[in-house]
Amino acid sequence: MKKSTVNQIKERFDNDVERFANLETGQVATMDAQISLELITAAAKAIKPKATTVLDLGCGAGNYTLKMLSKVPNLDCTLIDLSLPMLERAQGRVSAETTGKVATIQGDIREIELPKNHFDIILAGAVLHHLRDDSDWEFVFKKLYDCLTPGGCLMISDLLVQDHEGVNEMIWEKYGDYLQQHGGEEYQQKVFDYIEMEDTPRSMTYQLDLMKKVGFSSTEILHKNACFGAFGGVK
Repeated sequence: MKKSTVNQIKERFDNDVERFANLETGQVATMDAQISLELITAAAKAIKPKATTVLDLGCGAGNYTLKMLSKVPNLDCTLIDLSLPMLERAQGRVSAETTGKVATIQGDIREIELPKNHFDIILAGAVLHHLRDDSDWEFVFKKLYDCLTPGGCLMISDLLVQDHEGVNEMIWEKYGDYLQQHGGEEYQQKVFDYIEMEDTPRSMTYQLDLMKKVGFSSTEILHKNACFGAFGGVK
């Protein structure tokens, strides 16, 4: 199946701002969304307690930055998203919670220029699964590594696959059961259809190995439940 284009993904998120602004109802399809959000921001604080800058990649309506600001106040925040309506909502919500600067960048991380050695914390919540081939993944991980300050961290919460085909099938069957419990067979099929159209997830092992390959000095696994996980790397 031919995957969605960047523009098609942007259009879907343009029309879904209200849902993604509500963490409790907007992330039902993401197992343990609130647990992962708490863990990656708490870990970022533990790694960089005196952080002054955060980059929120695929910021959506700003939930991850808001949670980060509740732990490390008054950060300078840079928000990146494909969707202008998402960025506008995030900017308004984040600006109300920090005395730091709030910058927004609309665009694709593969095409945006970012300053080197600048961000103490990078948060990537439910975004990297939109990358496509291995060269995409390596290019973006290297770019994010380069723009971190020494000792800074990239913290990821995302959709995952398993490395073993049989285990992957078993895990996705369990995810299907989870979706049916929350919305029935029709909801399960809807979620699986847009994952098939839009997403190209990689395993946690793949991403942790890639972090080491591009230069991260250490990696951390924070949480995993079926095909969702929270993890990160330290420069």
